[in-house]
Amino acid sequence: MDVEQGPRRRQRRKEARPSEIIDAGLSLFSEHGFAGTRLEDVAKRAGIAKGTVYLYFPSKEALFEAAVKERIVSNMDAMGQLVASFEGTTAELLRRFFETIYTHMMEGDAGILMRILIGEGARFPHLIELHRKIAMQRGLETMKAMLKRAEARGELRIPAEDIDPRMIVAPLALFAIAKDIFPRDSIGTREDFIRRHCDLMLNGMLAR
Repeated sequence: MDVEQGPRRRQRRKEARPSEIIDAGLSLFSEHGFAGTRLEDVAKRAGIAKGTVYLYFPSKEALFEAAVKERIVSNMDAMGQLVASFEGTTAELLRRFFETIYTHMMEGDAGILMRILIGEGARFPHLIELHRKIAMQRGLETMKAMLKRAEARGELRIPAEDIDPRMIVAPLALFAIAKDIFPRDSIGTREDFIRRHCDLMLNGMLAR
């Protein structure tokens, strides 16, 4: 029995290895930043030989790109599917949208990637361009689809084309770096932030 199970265990690990390397890379990115992380250290953290890392990721930039695709783009695609299939109101959709993003993107490993882009993007502009091409565009298209949907349902007070989707998602970047630049108790819980974000987007600040 052990002889039969052994090869299967090894095969499963081989298939999972790229994700394990990404996990190790994100852990080191969080601790040392992009500039301070070496692929040799990623291999050590993942418990594999240095040469194995290069089989999957020939450069640190390639590892970063794979992390963006796995931890951000996949969630962006899920958000696009949510917008396309949701049958409730725009207010309900927006809350679902934010809850999912804050939970799976901003509080998870995607937050590490966002902090690198914000904190080290000036030093590594190719990372900004990479994120813009493979992730940001998807996110903006999803937001535009949500706005068009709301307009078609008669739920907007202004035309969808007059709303910049970047203004809607901007607080996400703030939340991603909040724990690094604000006192820990100043921003409240995730639920508090989502509630305030939704209220600002849906109702604005001025009395009607």
